[in-house]
Amino acid sequence: MRPPLLLVGHGTRDAKGVAGFEAFVERLRHRFDDRDVAGGFIELSPPPLTDAVGDLYERGHRRVVAVPMMLVAAGHAKGDIPGALARERERRAGFDYVYGRPIGPHPTMLDLLAERMDDVLGADEDGRAEGETAVLLVGRGSTDPDANAEVCKVARLLQEGHAARRGVSFVEPAFVSLAWPGVPEGLERVRRLGARRVVVLPYFLFAGVLPDRVVDQATAFASAHPELDVRCAPVVGDCDGLADVIAERYDEAVAGDIRMNCDTCVYRIALPGFEDKVGAPQTPHHHPDDPAHGHGHGHGHGHGHGH
Repeated sequence: MRPPLLLVGHGTRDAKGVAGFEAFVERLRHRFDDRDVAGGFIELSPPPLTDAVGDLYERGHRRVVAVPMMLVAAGHAKGDIPGALARERERRAGFDYVYGRPIGPHPTMLDLLAERMDDVLGADEDGRAEGETAVLLVGRGSTDPDANAEVCKVARLLQEGHAARRGVSFVEPAFVSLAWPGVPEGLERVRRLGARRVVVLPYFLFAGVLPDRVVDQATAFASAHPELDVRCAPVVGDCDGLADVIAERYDEAVAGDIRMNCDTCVYRIALPGFEDKVGAPQTPHHHPDDPAHGHGHGHGHGHGHGH
C-alpha cells in the first residue's frame, strides 16, 4: 500500500460545501485501491483535521501525504495547515507527513473553469458567444499579495486561451473579500470597458458562504444595471478533473518534486509594504476544533514555525 492521501480543506458553515468536500473525498476513495484516503477541515465544520489524522493513525498509518485543498498559497496553505500537521506530529508518537503544494493555476483547472463558463455562456451556430462578452473571475481574496497575484494570473491565462476561443472579449479578476477590486467594482469595470454580457466565474472549489456572497453581489449589481446580462457560473465542484489534479499533487509530494514559487512570497522576499513579514514565524489563528497540547479545544500561540 502507498502512503495514505490526506485532503485538508478550510471548512465552511455551508452544508452544501461540506457535502461537496465529502463527496470528493469519497470519489478519491473509489478511485484509488492502493492507498487510504481521508479528509478533514482546519476550522468551521466537521470532521476536523485532527480526527482525520486520528482515523488514519488508528488504522496503523504513521506517514501520510497531506494535500491542501487550496487554490492559492496564502495564509491557510502556508501557515495554518502546516501548523496543524506539526501539532499532530507532536501529539502522536511516530507520526509524520509529507506536505504537497496547493492546486494553483494547473492546466486542468483552467479547463474546468472554461467548462463552468460554458455552463452559462450562450453560443451561436459556430460556437462563439454572441455580443460583447466578458468574464469576471472572482477569487476569495487574501492579505497575501502573492495569492492575489495568482488569481490575476489565472484570469490572464483564461483570456489568452479558453476565453478567446469562446468569443469572450476579456477576463478581469475580482475578489469577494480582503482585496480590491470587489465584485461590484469588477462588474462596473467590465461594464465601462464595453461588456454587455458578463459571466461571473467564482474561483472556488466547493459551495460555501463566500461563493454565495459572490452570487448575491452579482445579482444586486445586475438588478441595478438591467442593460447588462450578468450570468453566474457554478463553482468547480466534485469532479474527475479535480481528482486528476490532486492525484498529481500526491505523486509530486511522494517523489519530493514540489515546485513552489517562492520568488514573491512575503515570508522570504521583502516586498514593498510587507517587509515586516520576512522570516516571521507562522502562528496559525485559533481553530476551536484542534485540541492542541491535550487541553481540549483551542490552542495557544507558542507553536509558530518558520518558513
